[in-house]
Amino acid sequence: MATDERGATRPVPQVDVRETQRRVAGGAGGEEAGAVLIDVREQWEYLQERAPGAILIPLSQFVRRYEEIPRDREALLICHSGQRSLQAAMFLRRQGYERVGNVSGGMEAWEMAGLPVERGRA
Repeated sequence: MATDERGATRPVPQVDVRETQRRVAGGAGGEEAGAVLIDVREQWEYLQERAPGAILIPLSQFVRRYEEIPRDREALLICHSGQRSLQAAMFLRRQGYERVGNVSGGMEAWEMAGLPVERGRA
């Protein structure tokens, strides 16, 4: 579990949307595998718009499916505004995932920043 030197659980880092896009693309120069972007919204929301490459694991299924998320890559979680994804990120921390972040502002911030979106079936 991600804890500090006193054994307290560390807070989940907030990652802005531009940094999220950079990390998913592979970081500096694309030398290592990029972060995995997990969208925790429901399928109907995901089909309306999503960040390119986002993997859908709805919060309603998260407890059953969280083990699909690789442990060897950073996991960045996104939803509409950042609240549901923060819940999911905190859950992952409790399950022992070390490299977890919450996308600050969610898809709302993603679209406001003018970042690319996909629509319809993946």
